[in-house]
Amino acid sequence: MTIVIREYKDRLFTFIFGREENRAWTLSLYNAVNGSHYSNPEEIQITTIKEVLYMGMHNDVSFMISEQLNLYEQQSTYNPNMPLRLMQYVGNLYEQYLKKYQHNKYGSTLIMLPVPRLVVFYNGEIEKPDEMMLRLSSSFPEDANADIEVRVRMLNINHGKNAELLKACQPLREYSWFIHQIRIRKAAMPADDAGSLTNVVNQAISEMPDSFTIKPFILIHQAEVLGMLLTEYDEAETMKLFQRDSYNQGKEDGFKLGKEDGFKLGKEDGFKLGKEDGFKLGKEDGFKLGKEDGFKLGKEDGFKLGKEDGFKLGNINMLTNLVKQHLLSLTDAARQLNISEADFQKLMETPQQ
Repeated sequence: MTIVIREYKDRLFTFIFGREENRAWTLSLYNAVNGSHYSNPEEIQITTIKEVLYMGMHNDVSFMISEQLNLYEQQSTYNPNMPLRLMQYVGNLYEQYLKKYQHNKYGSTLIMLPVPRLVVFYNGEIEKPDEMMLRLSSSFPEDANADIEVRVRMLNINHGKNAELLKACQPLREYSWFIHQIRIRKAAMPADDAGSLTNVVNQAISEMPDSFTIKPFILIHQAEVLGMLLTEYDEAETMKLFQRDSYNQGKEDGFKLGKEDGFKLGKEDGFKLGKEDGFKLGKEDGFKLGKEDGFKLGKEDGFKLGKEDGFKLGNINMLTNLVKQHLLSLTDAARQLNISEADFQKLMETPQQ
């Protein structure tokens, strides 16, 4: 489903570097980024997508020069997904290119395409190096070995960063100064005074040095510039609120899941440890009780057996003495013990303990 869609309101960066009448500034920016020395602004062909917004498909500044398709994006917040976004923009621009020059992408003839050059101009408040490379492959697993790669060069244009780049492009240096002045004044204004931001922007414009190349342009379009900056800062504050809400919600969900998992794991570990400890203690107690019971039973059985053996031995000795004294016959004595006369005769011959 295609979602329409709203009129897109330019950012100040786009307003300065993406307009036909400012192609000299666009060329100056291109030369600063690439270390080139083109001098004819007429060579710049603006290709920025800016009719309507489809699913967020709008880029800040794009132009062609010397068989190169340049996509420039300004970002006030760090976005590691710019390779994905710019890949989508390039695809859209290539579609426009094919239609304009009536190329058939389904034909058998190889189509020569302008070389894409992708650059992000970063001026967010989070500290970043002067330059870094963003890659689409960072979004894939490390061992993916993907068949596609997109590289985006990110340049930090904050005040005090990339001195050589800002020196090589005066409009960019002036833009960086302007944003820096607004940021300083905004930090000092009351948080609940929305009207102060208007004063801050107007004050920064009025204090802009007369030598600045962009000042006449800013003054002519002061109302538009003010509207753009108010929109940008409002979007930035809204994004911070979304990020804060997302953080808080994530924190709550994480705590809840952690608590549930902790309880479950604790229960499982507790059961396991309890089972092991119970088995160990049961084994020890069982051994102890078994030993005590065994001793007791052994004592009882030993006493009983000893008593029986003692009684039997005493009976044998008595009968033997009676037979030896001729007071009892061998036959009667053997009968008393329920054994044969021969066995009794052996008992008489064996010394009794």
